[in-house]
Amino acid sequence: MNELGVALRAWRDRLDPGAVGLPRRSPRRVAGLRRGELAQLAGISPEYVVRLEQGRAARPSAQVCSALARALHLSDDEQAHLLRLAGHAAAPDRVPRLVPASVHRIVEQLADSPVVVFDAAWQALHWNPMFAAVFGDPTRLGDDERNALIAQFESQPTRIRQTAEERTAFEESLVADLRATTSRYPNDPDIKALLTRLNRGHRFRGLWALRSVGDHQGTHKVVAHPAVGDIAVDSNVLTTQATDLRLVVDTPHDADARSKFALLSAIGIQEMTSKK
Repeated sequence: MNELGVALRAWRDRLDPGAVGLPRRSPRRVAGLRRGELAQLAGISPEYVVRLEQGRAARPSAQVCSALARALHLSDDEQAHLLRLAGHAAAPDRVPRLVPASVHRIVEQLADSPVVVFDAAWQALHWNPMFAAVFGDPTRLGDDERNALIAQFESQPTRIRQTAEERTAFEESLVADLRATTSRYPNDPDIKALLTRLNRGHRFRGLWALRSVGDHQGTHKVVAHPAVGDIAVDSNVLTTQATDLRLVVDTPHDADARSKFALLSAIGIQEMTSKK
């Protein structure tokens, strides 16, 4: 068992199941969470929790670390420690991936709107239930597919419908934003790996060669939802000053969109089935 595994086990043992809404079943060999309970709360497999605690798993992603931190109710300092143990060392030239408690509180307060938190390289770190209900559950995707740049330039399945002009403007803005990020974090190995992957595609290479620099701004978009139909939304991008995170908040564009948001807020990510 390595230091990461020791820390996870200690944090799991100290957490009262009742504090996270779990029934206090008895008898329990330990006072804290079972491995399966932690896995359920974090959205990962129990087998992966076992491998992490035994030091047999590969380096967990920043997204997995964030999910574990939320499930274990870690403080900001403890989450930062978890990221360091997992190899995501905080440094001036590394993209910050810690989602502070203050940002979590903001996301919770915006429960009626889809909200997703990205790092400066557009990797999704955290989202609320409404985001999953409107855009699809990100836990069903691999870590790579949760990067907005990879999803866009590798044409991953998406509910967002774009015209050719909208796609061009969106991609130009994302690439200009990434260019700015590379100047702030020139030695981040994850960004270098991301650029290597993206440069395999001709659309990205063409835009990258323009050397445009800028911040990705909000835009209007249409979400083709399988249950409620098209939803017109306005996407707003908010950037945190200290941690360089991007909070993307989608608000309804019109009354029809507001009514569909209300319906999706009620049904969540469960499938809508027609009555026979």
